[in-house]
Amino acid sequence: MASRKMAKPARATSSGSFTDDLEFQRLISKVAWMYHVSNLSQSEIAEKLVISQARVSRLLEQAKLNGTVRTEVVVPRGLYTDLESQLESTYNLKEAHVFDVNHTDDESELIDDLGQLLALRLINSGISANVIGFTSWSRSLRSTVTALDNLKNGEARYVVEMLGDVGDPSAQHEAALSTQRLAEIVHAQPMFLRVPGVVESKSLRDSLIKNDPHVQDALRQLDRVELALVGIGTCEIVPPLTGGDNFFTEKQFAQARKEGAVGQVNLRFIDKNGNAIKSSLDDLVVGITLQQLKQADVIIGVAGGPSKFQAIRAAIRGGWVNTLATDVDTAKWLLVNSEV
Repeated sequence: MASRKMAKPARATSSGSFTDDLEFQRLISKVAWMYHVSNLSQSEIAEKLVISQARVSRLLEQAKLNGTVRTEVVVPRGLYTDLESQLESTYNLKEAHVFDVNHTDDESELIDDLGQLLALRLINSGISANVIGFTSWSRSLRSTVTALDNLKNGEARYVVEMLGDVGDPSAQHEAALSTQRLAEIVHAQPMFLRVPGVVESKSLRDSLIKNDPHVQDALRQLDRVELALVGIGTCEIVPPLTGGDNFFTEKQFAQARKEGAVGQVNLRFIDKNGNAIKSSLDDLVVGITLQQLKQADVIIGVAGGPSKFQAIRAAIRGGWVNTLATDVDTAKWLLVNSEV
């Protein structure tokens, strides 16, 4: 694929920048599309986007005034309302966010960019939940938190880590700082899981939980998660993580693949159709279960790139993610391969 150079996504600001204006235009275009093309009522749009019906009405009026709505919906350059709408209807998503980012062979750059761009969406829509579940070891989500500095409409009671520590001590420290920062942004109390995310045996996991009241408190809050920010992963070890370092070994990942896994959500394995795979590996994980995750109202996943195509499709097929932030190429692949 030919390389196409683009400017890196701008950091989210509240100073009336081009990115802020683009986000406002995106919201106008999305509402106009849903009303005039998808034939949703104003009340249905308000419920789907979690905004007031009065705001929907004002946005539709603005769409007329700025020329977005004439005899057709005109989407400003750089926005992908049509792809977002198709993803939402094809996979029954609450919302899809599709971004045009740098074409690069380095997927780590891609996920950093996606994380920053999701922050722009969240700054525009706000964050409100009693309990927020957070995958602190996800690089894309840490990038999101870093770019959320200027979030004004954010409120929660608890921010709870959804998986114990993975990786070396420096990685664990970085994850904890991200959890702390998100909690500060939404004026919430952080709740950490300061135990290994993956242990050697079920008995060790049970012992760790039994002897740590703070871990018990955090795990209880996972039953009450309303908004979940989750990590979508493949069934292999991706640097800087290493096998066996509070993480699954290559042998264990091979076992999961043999059992039909194509991806994992917070280290809970799923097959190509999104079905949860019942495995003894589940007993080794200290973190949210898929059953707990499914109870959340909004489950946001940030992922893209060829290596994660199948994992992303499985996650949204199974409903383990109902709000997806991804790139244009991944969105197109998901639509072309929705029936495979």
